[in-house]
Amino acid sequence: MLKLPIYLDHAATTPCDPRVVEAMLPYFTEKFGNAGSRNHKFGWEAEAGIDKAREQAASLIGANEKEIIFTSGSTEGNNLAIKGAAEMYEKKPAGSPGGGRGHIITAIHEHKAVLDPCKRLQKEGFDVTFLEPPRDGVITAEAVKAAMRDDTILVTLMWANNELGTINEVPEIGKLCKSRSVLLHTDATQWVGKMPTNVERDNIDLLTWSGHKVYGPKGVGALYVRRRNPRVRLVAQIEGGGQERGYRSGTQNVTGIVGFGAACELCMREMDADGARLLKLRQKMETELTKALDVTQINGHQDRRLPHILNISFGFVEGEGLMMAIKEIACSSGSACTSASLEPSYVLKALGIGDDLAHSSLRLSMGRWTTDEQVDYAIAKITEAVKKLRVLSPLYDMHMEGIDINTIQWAAH
Repeated sequence: MLKLPIYLDHAATTPCDPRVVEAMLPYFTEKFGNAGSRNHKFGWEAEAGIDKAREQAASLIGANEKEIIFTSGSTEGNNLAIKGAAEMYEKKPAGSPGGGRGHIITAIHEHKAVLDPCKRLQKEGFDVTFLEPPRDGVITAEAVKAAMRDDTILVTLMWANNELGTINEVPEIGKLCKSRSVLLHTDATQWVGKMPTNVERDNIDLLTWSGHKVYGPKGVGALYVRRRNPRVRLVAQIEGGGQERGYRSGTQNVTGIVGFGAACELCMREMDADGARLLKLRQKMETELTKALDVTQINGHQDRRLPHILNISFGFVEGEGLMMAIKEIACSSGSACTSASLEPSYVLKALGIGDDLAHSSLRLSMGRWTTDEQVDYAIAKITEAVKKLRVLSPLYDMHMEGIDINTIQWAAH
């Protein structure tokens, strides 16, 4: 019996794996100590749990355990990486071509947890270049190279886009940055745990990811900080206690960290099988939807995409009506709710997608327990909803009659 609603929003958050919960449980009750209490058994047990989790997290990305800083999640990790690196490696005004504190490169379709820290630094005297993606959404090493200057100190680009699933040329960008002695930070929240990662091979200096995107608990994440070739240093953003090598003070979330480590280990073991299965489900969904419905568009690069994320637009469909018609499917809309209106996704707009298609977009993201039956249900439900809404659309009728909507001159009122 199919249980409703169906969850197809794994890019937003993942359910905590029961095996992760099992690993965490003793640290709520029996092993409840503070890892900073180093003069009794309770503190030692907590510290041992953190040490194990640090090794598990490091193994997942090909790092050394001493390079892992535990945070509350990717937003905090991004803030520490971007602000901390900018403040540590800032240029003296006289040595900067723009007269500022240094130059940073990012992209306009990054997550807000990268864009907002960059905008803050811009206000504080750093020069920031916001790269515009091509229609396929992929930021290339060539684009980064063209934007680099003598005073560039940091490149911060996500590995895989959270709305599109598109994969930037991070290894190639890493090679470029290394050759120019520029730090590379990547927000790998959607990437790590889904795809093979090796920070050494790919010349990454700073990398963030989050527990709740890898079937772990919310409120915990990690920041990788390179320790050699080069040794990267950051200015701490939270001070008072000196935990996490002084980069992130505060009593450590032992229970969350233990769960995060367990989740990382499970991803390492099951990533390949999960990825292959999810790719088949995603391909099935996009093939069936585009076959059943005309005027549809897959957003982002056709091939350079994560296996589990599908972003698709349906022409001649009102976005809010579509979401209301598929209430049994938990997914993400191409519109972001604001206080007064439904605004199209800034990520889709960055790709040059018009408001009409951006409004009628769905992000469907599958996960570890998504089944063929659930995908079949979603395909049928979305197809039915789009067809019903198009019956109500005079513009779709005109399209079917062969009229080019873009050539119509509408009467002014």
